[in-house]
Amino acid sequence: MAVVVPAHDEEALIGTTIGGIPSLVDRIFVVDDGSSDATAERARAAGDVRVEVIRHERNRGVGAATVTGYRRALEEGFDVIAVMNADNQMDPADLPTLVRPVARGEVDYAKANRLFTGQAWKLIPRTRYLGNAILSMLTKIASGYWHVADSQSGYTVISREMLAQLDLDRVYTRYGFPNDMLVHLNVWNARVRDFPSRPVYGVGERSGMRYRHVVPRISWLLLKGFCWRLWEKYVKRDFHPLVFFYAFGFLATAMGLVLGAIEVGYRIAGYPVTVGTVVLIALLILSGSQFTLFAMWFDMESNKDLK
Repeated sequence: MAVVVPAHDEEALIGTTIGGIPSLVDRIFVVDDGSSDATAERARAAGDVRVEVIRHERNRGVGAATVTGYRRALEEGFDVIAVMNADNQMDPADLPTLVRPVARGEVDYAKANRLFTGQAWKLIPRTRYLGNAILSMLTKIASGYWHVADSQSGYTVISREMLAQLDLDRVYTRYGFPNDMLVHLNVWNARVRDFPSRPVYGVGERSGMRYRHVVPRISWLLLKGFCWRLWEKYVKRDFHPLVFFYAFGFLATAMGLVLGAIEVGYRIAGYPVTVGTVVLIALLILSGSQFTLFAMWFDMESNKDLK
């Protein structure tokens, strides 16, 4: 098996990360994503014969670095490919747990879930925990994997067969890569499962991520991914009526909210509001909510075996 290590400006921790990768790994592909420090040199200096350093001349994003490593692992013919970030925040002791079900063919994609343990709330910084929770909820809806949480975890293992099916040119290359990856996996009906992982923080890692900027950007990415998934999976490949339920639900809810906002504006301006209009607004919002909830239920039923 192989491990892909996307790295950007991680000269302080890349050596420790490589040193912790267990012996069950045959090759380590460190992808230096346009680092301005000595990340590549430190990776080579780790003295591990399994290491191959691949360098991007400019920073292209963690997703692009991961895809580069994936392509290299496919070229080398590895059957199981893991991803471990270079910031030493992924406990190498958890790797066998992730690898085993993929190697046995039980699942196509195994991912670590740091939120399973009771330590998560204590160890993960509050803003990151809450931001992760919001994005995990949105990712459930967008990807169809309702049983998967901790969507931002990049600690994953995938089978060669599933990886070879994916159109890696379409996957988002920046911070939303793990979220978009789940959307693409669902289109191919990949079996995905979470496994508990110990959160690791306070080891000298640096994070320039700001959730107030990241959450809106990834939310837009997930909205596009959601629409693309419905079109690819439930229209083009195999029709499912849940598409109509989602469409009617969103349309009715939007109409109800817009009409309600207009009526509130009229009321503030001093114009009377008729009972019929209020009933219509309530009917649109309630029916829209019901259609949407039924669509979610259909989606959950359709994907319940993908774990």
